[in-house]
Amino acid sequence: MEHQDYMAQALELARQAMAEGEVPVGCVIVRDGMVVGRGRNRRETARTALGHAEIEAIDQACRTLGGWRLTGCTLYVTLEPCPMCAGAIVNARIPVLYYGAKDDKAGCCGSVLNLFEERFNHHPRIYGGLLEEECTALLQAFFQGLR
Repeated sequence: MEHQDYMAQALELARQAMAEGEVPVGCVIVRDGMVVGRGRNRRETARTALGHAEIEAIDQACRTLGGWRLTGCTLYVTLEPCPMCAGAIVNARIPVLYYGAKDDKAGCCGSVLNLFEERFNHHPRIYGGLLEEECTALLQAFFQGLR
């Protein structure tokens, strides 16, 4: 599979979130060509600030792989990670991150700041803009529907 295929899976999870009235964000974590974690935004349905797609996917990947270190994994998410999710990526030692749409209000891969350039003990490689048009269009459709 190609990077676009994994982001397409994350987009499908984002569409599922949108169908439930959630901000459409989806995430998949891959290791050795196998998806080991999936997540979608569930803040409203779960009534928790921790209900972000990346947190759900990281939790599932840790359970799937039997440990908290997600070395050798690649994370694909439809929206640039926020501070909480960027911190979770650092703590899980995920080495590679692909995101779709930029988040000018809370993005921590360069939009507001780049948390991965700070003096933490782990610095993932970041690749932004993967299927950016599709990811952005889905978010825009969601927010236009609220107005």
